[in-house]
Amino acid sequence: MKLTSEEWKIFLSNVVEMIEEQKDYLSELDRKLGDGDHGVTMSIGWQAVNKKLKTDLAAENDCSKLCIATGRTFLSAVGSSVGPLYATGFLRGAKVFQNKIEIGEQEIKDFWIAFIEGIKERGNAEIGEKTMVDSLQPALEVFQVKYEETGDILNIFTEAVAAAKAGMESTKDMLSKRGRSSRLGERSLGTQDPGATSAYFILETFLKTMKTAQAV
Repeated sequence: MKLTSEEWKIFLSNVVEMIEEQKDYLSELDRKLGDGDHGVTMSIGWQAVNKKLKTDLAAENDCSKLCIATGRTFLSAVGSSVGPLYATGFLRGAKVFQNKIEIGEQEIKDFWIAFIEGIKERGNAEIGEKTMVDSLQPALEVFQVKYEETGDILNIFTEAVAAAKAGMESTKDMLSKRGRSSRLGERSLGTQDPGATSAYFILETFLKTMKTAQAV
């Protein structure tokens, strides 16, 4: 399958809507582990992206430029650590889409590999530390292994999202080892990591966007 630049914009808009729907839930998770503002922070960043989509990017059809603008806009709007992480992800992924107004299955797979590896490198986090990497790393491994076997991006992404969900849910049983929540020690057990949760939601939103695009 292929996605046009307009369908990529739809994905970004879908993330905006999803974050608004999940904002309170994400902040509720974060109140148990940190400042309680993860949902609000994500909302601020994605609302800034939404404004950009409706103004400066309304006529843009270069997928790379859309990703660059998304990363830079999110970073400018969000002062917390999540800003640089997602900005790095989108900026790394943008290199895959250079000068493309339509992207194929190979580019989709390569984008998400670059996106996740960029976040991992910037955050210097590993799986098992109760962070967004616990959702992203299992998905990354599916992309890296399964594409060479089947080349069917929709099925592969479905499997990647399932792996990300399992990774997200596994954070309930992990001790926090990063950031403010690391001070909680054993009190961090039993609560799902908000960063892992929002990362999973973004992957899930992309899968839903692809399914809708394919059905048209």
